[in-house]
Amino acid sequence: MTDINQLAEPAPPRAPASKAETAPERSFVELIELFFFAYRDFVGDPDEILAPFGFGRAHHRVLHFVNRNPGMRVTELLDILRITKQSLGRVLRELVDEGFVESRAGAADRRQRLLYPTTKGEALARDFVAIQSRRIASALGECGPDAEDAARRFLVAMIDREDRAEVERLVHRAQAARPPSA
Repeated sequence: MTDINQLAEPAPPRAPASKAETAPERSFVELIELFFFAYRDFVGDPDEILAPFGFGRAHHRVLHFVNRNPGMRVTELLDILRITKQSLGRVLRELVDEGFVESRAGAADRRQRLLYPTTKGEALARDFVAIQSRRIASALGECGPDAEDAARRFLVAMIDREDRAEVERLVHRAQAARPPSA
């Protein structure tokens, strides 16, 4: 059998990059890797809790936003998560079937689907928030007194500029509608 590597043409040589092009890449590689590891550990605890249900991170995200925004429309959730309707449909169906989320018809428009956490869904979402809050509190405690404000500014700055106002509005709306512990 012929080695497939012999059939492919070699890649054209890359032109050497200027220092201006490579400096940011090199200087932030460590932060990029740390970001990946931090995210891995941040979602790892909820992943372990979800595994026995056969659920994954998409389930966690859906449950989080439905719990923070009871009565949200399916279309709002699609906009937030930026996933396909088909992907959301599967995840949502599983959460509804297992009794974590309830889907109701809208009062004014019966075709509209409004999403609510069940008591079981609220409890699971609270567990996730508690676990992840402990991790964040511990990390912020190691970083000094202004760490929370700096982290908040950094995270907002990481969001695409055109989406920041909408994200902040969503976060503040959800926070104002819920008790402080949620």
